[in-house]
Order: sequence, then structure tokens, then C-alpha cells
Amino acid sequence: MKEKTYVSDVDRSVYDIKDEESDAYRIQTGLDASIVEQISKEKNDPVWMQQFRLEALKIYNEMDIPNWGPDISELNMDDIATYVRPNTKMSAKWLDVPKDIKDTFERLGIPQAERESLAGVGAQYDSELVYHNVREEVTAQGVVYTDFESALKGKYADMVKSHFMKLVKPTDHKFAALHGAVWSGGSFVYVPPGIRVEIPLQSYFRLNAPGAGQFEHTLIIVDEGADLHFIEGCSAPKYNVANLHAGCVELFVGKNARLRYSTIENWSKNMYNLNTKRAIVEEGGIMEWISGSFGSHVSYLYPMTILKGNKSQMEFTGITFAGKGQNLDTGAKVVHGGKRTSSYINTKSISKDGGIGTFRSSVVVGPNAKNTKSSVSCESLMLDEKSRSDTIPAMDIRTCYADVGHEAKIGRISDDAVFYLMSRGISEEDARAMIVSGFADNVSKELPLEYAVEMNNLIQLEMKGSIG
Repeated sequence: MKEKTYVSDVDRSVYDIKDEESDAYRIQTGLDASIVEQISKEKNDPVWMQQFRLEALKIYNEMDIPNWGPDISELNMDDIATYVRPNTKMSAKWLDVPKDIKDTFERLGIPQAERESLAGVGAQYDSELVYHNVREEVTAQGVVYTDFESALKGKYADMVKSHFMKLVKPTDHKFAALHGAVWSGGSFVYVPPGIRVEIPLQSYFRLNAPGAGQFEHTLIIVDEGADLHFIEGCSAPKYNVANLHAGCVELFVGKNARLRYSTIENWSKNMYNLNTKRAIVEEGGIMEWISGSFGSHVSYLYPMTILKGNKSQMEFTGITFAGKGQNLDTGAKVVHGGKRTSSYINTKSISKDGGIGTFRSSVVVGPNAKNTKSSVSCESLMLDEKSRSDTIPAMDIRTCYADVGHEAKIGRISDDAVFYLMSRGISEEDARAMIVSGFADNVSKELPLEYAVEMNNLIQLEMKGSIG
């Protein structure tokens, strides 16, 4: 009989285990001024933050939903609870975290990763951080890694206020405004001048509550000459109602500093992932993005880098896997402002079983960004005739003194390549596995696989065969 082969979806069994709801507080669904004020009251915000939230809500109500990307018309904010507080307070001791929440993170490999490979870990469950810990040797360097609420009210309050939503403004788009109104949780990191954090910090975001949203805010400031690798992981179990993720990441990279920001997300297929990430880089600074997008029903995700300083650099490396019922619209944006800046965008996408993968890139070179170099490369692999892949590059070049290039490849697994490998004694199943593995290799090897079992599970594209 003829052998049939396929590439399986990412194994989600460990992520789809649901915990029984035992929330301490769940706000009513919907979105209006009274709900925003209640969130602010629950979080004991300073006055300026309460006013900021209400102004962001006003902007949200005045803006339209984007009409150029995947359809999100079935997302109804009247059905979303924007704040769910778990039945625990944040702890610096893993033993003090409630057993049900602790079991969830144990399954995902977070404590193991902390013990073996991480300088510090923050774990968020629904709308609040439940665990946060940093190694003493990192704290001794003067590095600050704490939950966002503590930073908002503590000794770094002025620094938080001067940076909060200055890169991503509520006026940028409707879901940035939504985030400004209802944000909760997240992390704050400050690395002092000249400090090199030798091993990574990690935040992990788990959304367990059905029909809820998660709106964490991450703010990282890497001062002059400093160096940091930060890892972000996300997951949620699958429900038959929509969930929403509209977090925000703001990254400030100082003069001659370097920041690598790695994201591994495996949201469930009922999730609308409408996240916004942005970095600004000063003179001689380096911004590196590593992105693995494997989950969600719909994604809008385009990390943006502003190369403000002369000789600043950006590199974006991404891989996306879109399976059945997924429409993942991802990519990257870069704005060249300084002279002799450089950027490199390299992405791979795989789609199967009717999944849709769309790559968007935007390269803007300003009139003063002379002697700039930018290269964009995107490759897409469709594993069947039901899947779809699109490439939508945009380039806006305002100076003659720039070297800018774009390359795109879209195709299917070559029957000739499979035949060639089979003629060398390799089974069809193994041949297809080798092709897919080779396609993704130069991107997947950049992902921080060694830090958690969870991350290994995400990118293993298992090839299986059946007879029939």
C-alpha cells in the first residue's frame, strides 16, 4: 500500500491541561470607564496612572479596528474579562506558590530552567505575577529585575513614569490604546552601565482563565555599554471561547549596549494575539530579536526597531508555524534614523492543513540615514495544497546613500528532492523530515532551546507516517 506522510502539528498536550478556576477576583466582562477605574483601584495605581488609563480608554473608543490584516471581527470585548487575579500573592520562594499554579509551571519546565540556565525568572498567571526571583550575584551587579507594579511604586517609579508607553503610544493603534487602559502585570528590568548579565533572565506568561485577556507590560532599559539576554515564553490551554493577548514590550538600548530579546509563544488556537513590541537603539547599540510563533488563532505581531543612533544595528530572526485554524500575520519593522546603521531580517514560515502564514516587513530609511545597509530575507514552505503563504514587503527609502535588498521564496516540498533522498536509501518519511528540518535549521538553532523543556516541545516538527 502507498505510504502517506505528513508533518504533525506542534504537540500541545502539555499546554492544554486546564487548571480548575480558583480566582481571587475576576472583573466583569466588557470595557468601559467603570471597569478601567476598578482595575486601577484593585492595583492601587498612582494618580497619574489612573488618569493615563482613562485617557487611553478614550483613545481606544475613538479608533477603528485594523481592516488590513486577518479578520478579528469575532473578537468581542463585551465577552472578555480584562482582569483576573489569581488566588495568591507574588512570592520569591517557589515553595510558597499554591500547588495548582506550581504544578502548571512545573509541567512547562520553568523551575527546571531556572535552576539550570537562568539568572532570574518571573512567572505570571492570568493578570498577576505569582513568582519572581533573581540570583544574588545578578542583584549584586546592580541589575534590577522586578515585577512591573513594584517598579511603578518603588524607588524606580520616576524611571518607569518617564519611559512607560513612550515608545508604544496609545495613539499608535486601537490595541495599544486598549493595553494602556487595562494593562496588568509584566516585568521591569534595568541593567546599569557597563554591566554584562552572563546568563539570561526570563518571564513566562500563562493565561488559564477562559474568556479572559492578558495585558502584561514589559519595560527593559539596558544602559550604556551593558549586555542582556531576555527570554519571554507564553502559553494557554484551549477553550471554546475567545481569549485575548494584547501585551506591550518597550526596549531601550543605550549607547554601545546590546540586548537580545527571545520570544517563544504557543498560545492556544482560541487566542487572539495582538501584541506590540518596540525597541529604540542609541549610538553603537545592538538589538537582536529571536521570535518563534507557534500558537494562537490569529496573530498580529511585528516587532519594531528604531535605529536612532549612528552605527546602531538590528537583527531579527523568526520562525512561524501555522496549522489548521490558524492565521498568523507576522514580521518585523525597522526605522533607520542614524548614519551607518544596519539591519537584517531573516524569517522562515511553515504552513500546513489550511493554515495561513503572512509575512510583512517595513524598512524605512530616513533622509539623514546615510550609508545605511538593510537586508530582508523571507522563505515560506507550504506542506499541502490547502495551506497559504503570502509575503508583503514595504520599503521607504529617503536617501540615495543606502544599500537595501529584499529576497523572498515561497514553495512546497520538492518531489524531486524527496525522490533523490529516497534513491539514497532514505524512507519517504525521513526524507520529508530532513527537508523540513533543513529548511528551519538556520532559524531554529538561534532559539534558546536549552532553557526549558517547554521550548523544546514547541519547535519539534515531528514527521509521522500512516498506511492506508
